[in-house]
Amino acid sequence: MGKFKTIILAAGEGSRMKSNTPKVMHKILGKPMISYVIESAKEADSEDIVVVTGYKRDIVMKQIKDVSFAYQEKQLGTGHAVMTAENFIGEEGNIIILYGDMPLITSETLRNLVQKHTETDAAVTVMSAIVEDSTGYGRIVRTEGNFSRIVEHKDANSEEILINEINTGMYCFKAKDLKFALSKLNNNNSQSEYYLTDTLEILLKQNLEVGTVIAKEADEFYGVNSRLQLSVACEVMKKRININHMHEGVTIINPDATYISKDVVIGRDTIIYPNTTIEGNTCIGENSVIGPNTNIKNSKIGDNTVVEHSVLLDSIVGNSTAVGPFAYIRPNSNIGDNVKIGDFVEVKNSNIGDNTKASHLSYIGDADVGSNVNIGCGTITVNYDGKNKNRTIIDDNSFVGCNSNLIAPVKIGSDSYIAAGSTITENIESNSLAIARSRQTIKKNWHLK
Repeated sequence: MGKFKTIILAAGEGSRMKSNTPKVMHKILGKPMISYVIESAKEADSEDIVVVTGYKRDIVMKQIKDVSFAYQEKQLGTGHAVMTAENFIGEEGNIIILYGDMPLITSETLRNLVQKHTETDAAVTVMSAIVEDSTGYGRIVRTEGNFSRIVEHKDANSEEILINEINTGMYCFKAKDLKFALSKLNNNNSQSEYYLTDTLEILLKQNLEVGTVIAKEADEFYGVNSRLQLSVACEVMKKRININHMHEGVTIINPDATYISKDVVIGRDTIIYPNTTIEGNTCIGENSVIGPNTNIKNSKIGDNTVVEHSVLLDSIVGNSTAVGPFAYIRPNSNIGDNVKIGDFVEVKNSNIGDNTKASHLSYIGDADVGSNVNIGCGTITVNYDGKNKNRTIIDDNSFVGCNSNLIAPVKIGSDSYIAAGSTITENIESNSLAIARSRQTIKKNWHLK
């Protein structure tokens, strides 16, 4: 397969989105739609990528990494957009033209395009697709089976209107032929715009070959121009991702109600229950049970672990651990093996050792909890003094009684006990019992007085 570089057109405002966000930055399953296009190009071994920006380009450039940028100050057509990246094109190799609002394109399709283009030695190869309803699309007109021209829907005659092979707008050019064709483009049309499709006619007039390759799946070229179309693209991407996980040995009880980002890794024999969202760089091990009604983002979960009716963000959970129901694991938490984080327990920026239990109704924030520790119901690590966050340390084999307040900074030594209802303000040595509450006093007949 020949070497190629990629130009992604992403300058448009997307007025039909009715949004202050650039169209290509609207998200599908947790990431901007243009990111899917960039990833497919990289997975197809694109040597370099340039993104043509325009509307609110600062937002695009801030969030998109590892690509080059060109700037189309005024949107004067697709041909003009490619012209802004002329310095990127060069004289050698091939150039693929893609669109930032077509997130469903796959690396396999791009490889096929480049391979066909290289094999035929064409000046440009047009990516086409067969659709049931070609309304609104440019038709591929052939003569004796060979590409002849593209006819827009509004210009099609009674025969051409019946053609169901459409132009997707994606092309693979020889770099030198693309530069030549761009130099000959003009805007002598009703819109006063430079159309990329005109380059095909320019190259044909030079007796250069314009080839075609028909895509296997037409939905890869679905363009997103509205919120409704965004939801359709999201549904296609969701189905594609979920099917792949199921092929790899993951059980998804209800794929229609399960939302998994593209980058998520899930081990075999793990079960995902409905209304679960798994996003970002998340990795889940084997034989685990996730959901229902669970949100996980940028986290790592081990084998044989259960996360039920809970939220888990930017954290790590070990093997054979149970989280939830109704637990909230906030960022930078590291929970060990065989741990119980029960109902209505919140953990934030904390480390929790193996075999430790916080079974219900506790807040563990900015804490380092050892192994085999019991955190009683209603326990709070009081980590904020009004100015600073302070840490609580609870060493191995300690027992914290119910309804205890641990006023940080404080350290609880190993094998220690804290009596229920205590407020701990001083360090506790190992092997100690701490009681920090008033002695019970009963005043008889007090009400009568």
